[in-house]
Amino acid sequence: MGRTPNKDEIERIKRWRLILGSESKERFEAMNRQEGLSLTEEQVLMDQALAAIYNRSESGGFGSGKGAGNGPSNPQVSRWLGDVRTLFDKDLVTVIQSDAIERCGLRQMLFEPELLEKVEPDIQLASQILMLKDQIPQRSKESVRAFIGKIVEEINKLLEADIRRAVTSAINRRVHSPIPSAAALDFPLTIQRNLKNYNPELKTIVPEHFYFFDRTTTAPSKQWTVILDVDQSGSMGESVIYASVMSCILASMAAVRTHVVAFDTKVVDLTEKCEDPVDLLFGFQLGGGTDISQSVAYCQKFVENPAKTLFFLITDLEEGGNRASLLRRLKELKESGVTVTCLLAIADGGKPYYDAQMAERVAGLSVPCFACNPKMLPTLLERALKGQDLESFRKEFEKRKR
Repeated sequence: MGRTPNKDEIERIKRWRLILGSESKERFEAMNRQEGLSLTEEQVLMDQALAAIYNRSESGGFGSGKGAGNGPSNPQVSRWLGDVRTLFDKDLVTVIQSDAIERCGLRQMLFEPELLEKVEPDIQLASQILMLKDQIPQRSKESVRAFIGKIVEEINKLLEADIRRAVTSAINRRVHSPIPSAAALDFPLTIQRNLKNYNPELKTIVPEHFYFFDRTTTAPSKQWTVILDVDQSGSMGESVIYASVMSCILASMAAVRTHVVAFDTKVVDLTEKCEDPVDLLFGFQLGGGTDISQSVAYCQKFVENPAKTLFFLITDLEEGGNRASLLRRLKELKESGVTVTCLLAIADGGKPYYDAQMAERVAGLSVPCFACNPKMLPTLLERALKGQDLESFRKEFEKRKR
């Protein structure tokens, strides 16, 4: 008879039981008889929740098995979604939900209002729903908008403060204003001018005067133009969501004139929808082919002052139109003085799919091409507005990912 496993070993055995599912059930029960192992009540619930999608042959599964009928009933799925959110960490919940959609045919059921309220907000799920938005029944539209709104709110919290800080620190940095504004505080100058006011007892500088950058200059000749040209093909769903939130933040700032253009084989100007990121997202038509050159040609008309224009082309460069024309137009923008950047993806992780050959040719025009983590967008924006070398930023970013 072997030794009795210790507490840590018992927990590892239980976790493996949950991972392996019902295939390990008999062996685990035999071990239980010998060593006194048993799943806790919470672990039993976990096992049942996982079995519903990963072991659908058992009763209680959504797609088949005794009592399953021709499909899942709404109360079953609703209860299951609630269990999953209670039992597992948030990161695991999004993985399980995604698997349930694909494996158990729950895609259409996500359009049931009572189910969407229980689904954990997840950007990949949001992009799938946006692809199917034209199929959403009327009764579910408000629930879908609320679900998308939760995603937008999370991204907004992640990006808004840093994007605003990036813009205000880059624009009108040499012009100061008597109007106080915490976001426009010139920290280096304030510290430099108040060094004489260092207080040894407090071990800090007590400023007599604060210096603020001027944020009021909005004359067209001094105003920056930011153009976001966004590929709305199906593979770009996550990037579309991040780009939309970024666009709405920029559009709310007087110092920046923002244009948002979506394209597949057609071009749609969505600039007027920038007041509401959810409205903007519903303006995209995810899916379809691509004609990037046509879209770049459309965006060229927004360039009034090339030296104060940022052009972000957000695409995987799977060009279905004229590739030579695309390269020529990008070269024209670059040579005119526009700051041009190609974002192959805006995503949290993973290796994006893109046309490597086309990316190499675009990079040959001195246009940086790279996938960008959303958290790096404010830094990218600030460096672009300050006229810094974005290729060095790309190399620095790629080095961090290794």
